[in-house]
Amino acid sequence: MADDIITVENIPIRYSEMDFDKSLKPSALLNFFQDIATDNAERLGFGYSAIHPQHLMWVLLKYRIEFNDYPVDLANLTLKTKPRGYHRLFAYRNFGLYNQDKLLAHASSLWSLVNYKDMSLVNIDSVIQSPYLLKFEKSEEDLSFSKIPPLSQVDYQKEFEVRYNDIDVNHHANNGNYIIWALEPLDCAFRTSHKLKTVDMVFKKEIKLGEKLLSLTQMLDDGSTLHVLRHAQTNEDLCYIYCSWTTI
Repeated sequence: MADDIITVENIPIRYSEMDFDKSLKPSALLNFFQDIATDNAERLGFGYSAIHPQHLMWVLLKYRIEFNDYPVDLANLTLKTKPRGYHRLFAYRNFGLYNQDKLLAHASSLWSLVNYKDMSLVNIDSVIQSPYLLKFEKSEEDLSFSKIPPLSQVDYQKEFEVRYNDIDVNHHANNGNYIIWALEPLDCAFRTSHKLKTVDMVFKKEIKLGEKLLSLTQMLDDGSTLHVLRHAQTNEDLCYIYCSWTTI
């Protein structure tokens, strides 16, 4: 069963998924993660077609991503994922990103099952009967989710409005947009001279079509960056992101 739960996908990298220096866009990587996770869950019996009739959806809560070598000027990548099991209200999933046999990055993620009618959390083992989603037992392959500190100052900020193109099948902004909004306040000189080393993301609240958000950024003394996405009208925090970088 261990091999049966793994999904492996070869991904051709298109120009639209690269920055102008041919590095993979972080948003493209998050979309790759989401797509392969969706395909894997569907194949194993706890995906969209199994849970949507029960008024349920999977909601992403956290990411921890570590890059050994950030993908630059690569025509093809291999992505792997597998569910790591569940504990009460939470399910775990890991990813590996490869260039041939070389591990470029690995990631761990945390999800919850939510009733989309009242947005309540659902006990996973009460609705999922798939033999492929087992009880979670931590192993060495699982990355630890880091606690993201609060902003102590705002060095850069930008405002965005959620567009129709930002919305996903759950009728709120797709999580791949969050990294775009978070990194956009950083200037071009910084982005072109640095590549991501680690990313921690904590998703707090959804945002919907037509609503506005503020992207707030703090530059830390060690060269890392701290980001908060905040609802412009309600002042609620939507997402916390911490990034460490390597200099090119």
